Amino acid sequence: MRIAEQETVEGVVAGVPFVALPPPDRAAPAALVAGWHLMEVPASEQAFAEAVPMTGLQAWRVYLGLPLTGARLPEGGPAELFRRASEDAVLNVFEPVTEQAVAEFPAALAELRSRLPGAAGPLGVFGGSAGSLVALEVLARGDVAVEAAAVVSPVARLAPVIGRNERLFDVTYPWSPRSRAVADRYDFVRRAGELGAPLLIVTGEADDAAVREPAEALREKLGTELVTVEGMAHEFAPGTPAAARVDAAFSDWFARRLRA
Repeated sequence: MRIAEQETVEGVVAGVPFVALPPPDRAAPAALVAGWHLMEVPASEQAFAEAVPMTGLQAWRVYLGLPLTGARLPEGGPAELFRRASEDAVLNVFEPVTEQAVAEFPAALAELRSRLPGAAGPLGVFGGSAGSLVALEVLARGDVAVEAAAVVSPVARLAPVIGRNERLFDVTYPWSPRSRAVADRYDFVRRAGELGAPLLIVTGEADDAAVREPAEALREKLGTELVTVEGMAHEFAPGTPAAARVDAAFSDWFARRLRA
């Protein structure tokens, strides 16, 4: 079946698994928005596409699989990923996932533009939780031209999120000079001046302060828009009111900021 006849496109570009949803008017120019899922619900490119489809947006919406997840789980599967996270979540999970996803994005983007009909318009990026680290780092590095970005349940500062996970899983994280340097690098409140595109921030009213407070600090630094979803914690399962609110916020933001 030709891509133009499909409602959903799934495949691999530059080694990256993806799900893509086509624009409503396939005969008209289209923007392209690409993003990375959470490691909590929705925890895959398929689930993120279902939760936040941005239906009606005149853009190809592309949901990219994170390294070390889904089809790219390490040998040993989820148990091995959990072991690595338990040993050192910063150095074994957050850093390698983020660095690989950012490094592979330019080649994946070029292939997406060549494979998806009409996907030559302006670029937006988005992400949730762990995926927001990728989106924010893509913005900060500036290797590709991004017109607008949106993040939900964002990791605006990594160090407080590690503290959240310590409380959540009743563990103590063994900070080292190297992991503190990584956490300092993934402090986007400190690096707000490097984020070179308009940014929408969406948080859950019931999310941990480790997420909400840095998100608010980033909003203040950037003078940007922040949407708080009533009743939402960190996760938002497909089909829930929380996911619908996130979807509406992303859809409205990109419709205003991207013009094919």
